[in-house]
Amino acid sequence: MHGIHASLVTPFTASGEVDAKSLERLARHCLENGADGLVALGTTGEAALLSAAEQRTVLEVCRGVSIEHGTPLTVGAGTMGTEDSIRQARERAPLADALLVVVPYYLRPSEEGVIDHFAAVGAAVDVPLIPYNVPYRTAKPLSADALLAILALDCVAGMKHCAGAIDQETLTVLAASPGKAVLSGDDAFVYPMLQLGAAGGVAACACLAPAAYAAMARATREGNAARALTFHNALLPMAEALFREPSPAVLKACLAGEGLIDDPAVRAPLHAPRPESVATALKAFRRLPF
Repeated sequence: MHGIHASLVTPFTASGEVDAKSLERLARHCLENGADGLVALGTTGEAALLSAAEQRTVLEVCRGVSIEHGTPLTVGAGTMGTEDSIRQARERAPLADALLVVVPYYLRPSEEGVIDHFAAVGAAVDVPLIPYNVPYRTAKPLSADALLAILALDCVAGMKHCAGAIDQETLTVLAASPGKAVLSGDDAFVYPMLQLGAAGGVAACACLAPAAYAAMARATREGNAARALTFHNALLPMAEALFREPSPAVLKACLAGEGLIDDPAVRAPLHAPRPESVATALKAFRRLPF
């Protein structure tokens, strides 16, 4: 797990069905423009709002494109409960190279309970896990010791770390060089995370601008921090604008505006974004100098 993995939206048709053709076009766009892998059925993909049949369609489309390009497919799986997370993981593992499993949310279990959760899910499947640490969504912050203990599990290949800041836990985990990939989960923080030693990022914005995110990661790998910073400074206004309203509403509208998907629809309780939010994001995207 390294480089930029594009967190895909799930496009819908005007009648509300999953738009497999748009999804395939978007997935190819990401990989043909430098993304190192795809992430399907994440939060950006509105996975919780899809039926089981729709989730299967998304997985089959993304698996096909990933095989075609020889790149990994990471698939979201996991709920607040361990048994249900195991069920999801088992259903999705056959079409995945890795499973993105969120820290159990809402219940706020102990750190030992969280570690046991990932160990149990990992023991139930034959593909590695990418635990997803996102405390501002799960309401479960984890200490650096707990994060390192999760990374030390044999079933874990890396972690999507989405702290919302470069906080003390982030600094401690990256300084420990845990031997597993730490991936930035906050699009605006990909650059500083890379500079601190992260292996890459899982970025929704990479659906719209995969080449720029890939170039930023490549410049970092080559030791050209100044060039990487140029990409970061150019991308930051776009990333901020894309997340100005609940994701992925603005992103989907921009993707539709650029012809990468056919329709910008999101599912309730998400709302269509305000036109001014979309205009701001598209302006920032179209001003990218590369």
